[in-house]
Formats: sequence, structure tokens, C-alpha cells
Amino acid sequence: MSADPRLARLSLNQRTTQRWSVAQAVDGCVRAGIPAIGLWREPVAEIGVPAAARLVTDAGLRVSSLCRGGFLTAADDAGRAAALADNRRAIDEAAALRAACLVLVVGGLPPGSRDLAGARQRVADALAELAPYAAARGVRLALEPLHPMYCADRAVLSTLGQALDVAEAFPAEQVGVVVDTFHVWWDPDVWRQIARAGTRIASFQICDFLTPLPADVLLGRGMMGDGHIDFPPLRRAVEAAGYSGDVEVEIFNAEVWATDPDQVLATMTARYVDLVLTD
Repeated sequence: MSADPRLARLSLNQRTTQRWSVAQAVDGCVRAGIPAIGLWREPVAEIGVPAAARLVTDAGLRVSSLCRGGFLTAADDAGRAAALADNRRAIDEAAALRAACLVLVVGGLPPGSRDLAGARQRVADALAELAPYAAARGVRLALEPLHPMYCADRAVLSTLGQALDVAEAFPAEQVGVVVDTFHVWWDPDVWRQIARAGTRIASFQICDFLTPLPADVLLGRGMMGDGHIDFPPLRRAVEAAGYSGDVEVEIFNAEVWATDPDQVLATMTARYVDLVLTD
């Protein structure tokens, strides 16, 4: 694995190299000296969980996260039951992959609904059912607050404080939170909330915030240094809070996806050292 100790905590989120299969992403990490990988359920399903687990283990990599579970805001009984069943499957997959956490994107408002408080309550209610199931399988759930522009369609938890309000109803080893720079960098209260989170931080994800945002705002995540985020203060804050896990680079960006993935990893490792680790 990596001879460069500066990369000892770096992880490639598989979505950053979207066109790579699990096998290709694992091999790419080995070539680049990246010791961990964040997997996505869809490409894992293409080869099966056991095969994916073997690939990662044989390569000597860690699974920093599995993306994703969540989408827990359905207002009807059938929708809620389907979401719970899918999340139980995701938990089983995370356990088999020995993932450090299962990332939960909690879901937006149901079609036609304006009941934001009700949607948030349904997230808490679903976690009350899922957290014991995950704990019994050794899986930590990680709530990811998303930037407020995604509140209606993807995540009714928009700040780290809101995510902690939900997570703190459960033991920290069962339900943690994700600190993703793209989603939290703008929040003037983020420093207090990171300190509040402490060891409840289950994942630290990084990428940059680009402007102008593309028409599909989901693809507005950029390589570190291409946007507006000052990374070292956020890195120092999560470390001061007690987080010592992997630092996962997760980028949704059409230009990055069109670039040769090995070049993406070369840029990613250089920017990580120069712009994230440098104080």
C-alpha cells in the first residue's frame, strides 16, 4: 500500500470515478497509493457483495463508507415499508463489506407535500427502527445533512445541527453524522456543531463548491482548489473533535467524470496534500 504517509487517511469515493467498476476503482486506488475506498451500492450490486468484499480485502483496502441508504420520508405506509426494507438490505451489505459506516441521505418532501416538520419526524421514526437492526450487525449509520438547496428533493436535514438533533436520540456508536465540506462550509454555526458532534462524526467527505453552479446542481461539486472552500480549518476542526478516520473525496462533476480516472486520482492526491493537509 502507500509509501507516502501523507495519504494514510485518504479515501476515494467511488462516485468520483463514476465510469470505473468496483474492480477498476480498487485497482486504481492501489496504483495511486490510496488505502481506502467509499463504495456505492449500485456498482457493488453489479458484481455482488461477496465479490466486492473479496476485491477490497485482497487489495488490502479499507471501506470508508457505503453509499447509500436513507430516503425515509415517504408519507404512506407502503412507501415507509419499502424504505425500511431497502435500508435493512443496505445495512446487511455494509456489514458484509465491513464498511466504517452506511451513509444515509434522508430524503426530501414527498410529492405534493409542504410538511417539512412531518418529514423530519418520519426520519427520526425510521431511525428508531433501523438503529437497533444496524447495531446488531455492527454497522454505524451516518446521517448526512445536505446543502439547503437540496432540502425539497433529497434531504430535509440541511445543517449539521439538524442532523445532530436527530442523531443524539441514539447511542453515538449506532448513529453518527457525516461532515461533507460541500454541504456545510457555508454555515456560520458549523464550527460549534463540529465540536458538538465530537466522536459522533462517522465520516469526513471533501470536495469543493463551484460557481456558477451547473443547471443540474447535483453536479456542482469540484476538485479541491477549483472552488471556494478553505479546507484546512474544517479538517482541523473535525480532528479536534476527535475524528481520526478516513478523509473521503466525493465529487459529482461531469468534467471530472469525463477525465481519465487515473489522472483524476493523480490530481486528487496532489490537491489533498497541498490544499487539505497544509495548514
